[in-house]
Amino acid sequence: MRVLITGGAGFIGSHVADVLVEQGHDVRLLDNLLPNAHGTAGPPSWLRTHDLTIGDVRDADLLARLLKGVDVVCHQAAVVGHGLDPSDAPTYALHNDYGTAVLLAAMHAAGIGRLVLASSMVVYGEGRYACAEHGVVRPEARRAEDVERGEYEPRCPACGAALESRLVPEDAPIDPRSTYAATKAAQEFLAAAWARQTGGDVWALRYHNVYGPRMPRDTPYAGVASLFRSALKRGEAPTVLEDGNQRRDFVHVRDVAAANALAVTTTPPSARLTPVNVCSGEPHTVGELAVELATACDGPAPLIVGGARPADVRHVVADPARATRLLGFRATTSFADGIAAFATDPLREPAAV
Repeated sequence: MRVLITGGAGFIGSHVADVLVEQGHDVRLLDNLLPNAHGTAGPPSWLRTHDLTIGDVRDADLLARLLKGVDVVCHQAAVVGHGLDPSDAPTYALHNDYGTAVLLAAMHAAGIGRLVLASSMVVYGEGRYACAEHGVVRPEARRAEDVERGEYEPRCPACGAALESRLVPEDAPIDPRSTYAATKAAQEFLAAAWARQTGGDVWALRYHNVYGPRMPRDTPYAGVASLFRSALKRGEAPTVLEDGNQRRDFVHVRDVAAANALAVTTTPPSARLTPVNVCSGEPHTVGELAVELATACDGPAPLIVGGARPADVRHVVADPARATRLLGFRATTSFADGIAAFATDPLREPAAV
């Protein structure tokens, strides 16, 4: 198949390109090499064998040329991370949502009916919780005064009781709690509308906490694994917010790439948007991540510092069952093996911020 990967020079996109080429697909990459993700050194060495066009997904004329003969688009291009403050909102919306709208219009003009969309677990907001009395409930955003007191666990919105964290299925309500999360939810809505209007189909791959080689480093937009790794390489202890017990699903980038490859060649169950969690099925706490990485790097023990960023949520632990059932996807990299390797994995050069 001929595949266009937007954001193909990025952390995840470049791994998707590697896997698809290994499988014999004809792959084209498009990336505008934003400095806050890529730095200023130009395309990294691992892209030398790929067909890369440096350009913007918002350029409709460029897309018209690149989409000729393409069978499926793998849309990875996005500005990622929580953002620093609300002033980032126009940048996120312009790149993530307007860029997606331009791409969908160009795909329609080119007669392309398959989209693999890089979505995210951030569309869920908080994970799934159950109250002993009220069953599954949706907690409100945590109050700043509770976080300041070290009370990090969300409470039942009906009775205030403690909640049990459960696996998040794909039919959980979408409840974005950051600008980035809102733009990822909007990408899904735009893609779903496109599918209904055109009869096309969309896999929305809701990535959980992805880590591995080629992550960007030394940027406030990087993932927590990269931030911990950067601190350790400076000889500093990784700083862990809250009490370190917030639970996440850390999934290796090569597993994420494998999920994309399956989505490229697998027809969804209907001509609509089909979301699937792309996760390891092996949840761990952020504190565990910091300890494992500090040990692997032979660095100082993590510091638990309390507090939380305004957009942070407590627990997001994914249900991997649908991805297994519909895509045949199962992560193969264990947490222990992946983190041990991540201690020495090559990272992207420092970004320009």
